[in-house]
Amino acid sequence: MRDLVIIGSGPAGYTAAIYGARADLKPLVIASSVAMGGDLMTTTDVDNFPGFPEGVMGPDLMMGMQAQAERFGAELLFDDATKLELSGPVKRITVGNGDVIEAKTVVLSMGSEYRKLGLEDETRLSGFGVSWCATCDGAFFRNRAVAVIGGGDSAMEEATFLTRFAETVYIVHRSDQFRASAAMLSRAKADPKIQFITGAVVDGILGAETVAGISLTNTDGSTRVLDIEGLFIAIGSDPRTSLVADQVELTPEGNIAVAGRSSVTSIPGVFAAGDIIDPTYRQAVVAAGSGAVAALDAQHYLESNTH
Repeated sequence: MRDLVIIGSGPAGYTAAIYGARADLKPLVIASSVAMGGDLMTTTDVDNFPGFPEGVMGPDLMMGMQAQAERFGAELLFDDATKLELSGPVKRITVGNGDVIEAKTVVLSMGSEYRKLGLEDETRLSGFGVSWCATCDGAFFRNRAVAVIGGGDSAMEEATFLTRFAETVYIVHRSDQFRASAAMLSRAKADPKIQFITGAVVDGILGAETVAGISLTNTDGSTRVLDIEGLFIAIGSDPRTSLVADQVELTPEGNIAVAGRSSVTSIPGVFAAGDIIDPTYRQAVVAAGSGAVAALDAQHYLESNTH
């Protein structure tokens, strides 16, 4: 029987492991068989994580968090949780090899995944001009032309933020109707650096080693090439809740619901942290902070339920 099992190994999961291990909870991290380290494992330069004045490579940051967790005694299992039974005082986690792990507390930190356009070169050029995070990568595109794909508030926010760096920001949307709020849309339209391209669908990303442009197909069937060096995809993201959606309470956005600023879910002994609870900020430092909260909440739960 484990005191603490953490499912997920991004900044939230590893930080929960660091705090849990330091509290002598001997946490087990189910780190995934292929996606260990989370989204930062496919990120190049991370310039906005505190403590790294020269920046740090995403994989290096995550490997450092992993090593720190292991130094304090966290155990890692490079397998995938395939079934969770969370009700009752004993939680049961089935993993890919068929083993069933029992735990008194569980931290859910499976993160979320950005929706993709589904284009052939999207993954190949990820980190080489294709991005899902303007806050993370915008500064790399000073005085360049970039495009933001999407029509919601997040697309308007990304585009407005990018005007701090880029010379021109195109917002490309398949319709002339936008889901964005009137205030966000008006703000984007008023920015002289932002140009709107509506009624167009991205059907190709150009560039051998880095993004050199995108090909567009208009609703009238005509095509064009847009010369850009950065492509920011802002068509939403989905929290990875498929294993628990029928057990824990979710928010209207589909994230795991927690009580206030805590990590406490609707199931006693089950806590959640990171992007799986956060539809708004989606930053590594925020996820790490919520991982610390989850481990502390689990520690307090265990102490209050020890007889």
